[in-house]
Amino acid sequence: MSVYIKEVVLNTKGEGDIIDITDIVHEAIVESNIKNGIGLVFVPGSTGAITTIEYEPGLQKDLRSALERLFPKNIPYEHEKMWHDGNGHSHVRASFIGPDLAFPIRNGKPILGTWQQIVFLELDIRPRTRKILIQIVGE
Repeated sequence: MSVYIKEVVLNTKGEGDIIDITDIVHEAIVESNIKNGIGLVFVPGSTGAITTIEYEPGLQKDLRSALERLFPKNIPYEHEKMWHDGNGHSHVRASFIGPDLAFPIRNGKPILGTWQQIVFLELDIRPRTRKILIQIVGE
């Protein structure tokens, strides 16, 4: 069994930025020489998230709108009482979506649906430099 780890850096535009990282993940799988196994994508931090989406403009807009309906910016958050940094909603959104995604690898490729891409979501209120960890385990 082999383990391969790759760290990539993303510069985001701030809240609402959705970055397709599918090709980056695929490159890591190729670099790993692992043909069959499991992949993991993880973002350290509490205001970023990893998920899958059909990466097209309409759905990106729908996702941003859904997050605003579910976790509005303009309501009180206890986090604000402690830090006064305006991103309480960002932390809650990230907690619900999650910081990671695991996926199977077969024949050197991630098993994804036809219209399914792996994306990073920037949920913080300002542009950030993010580290994304990709770990591939298998043979």
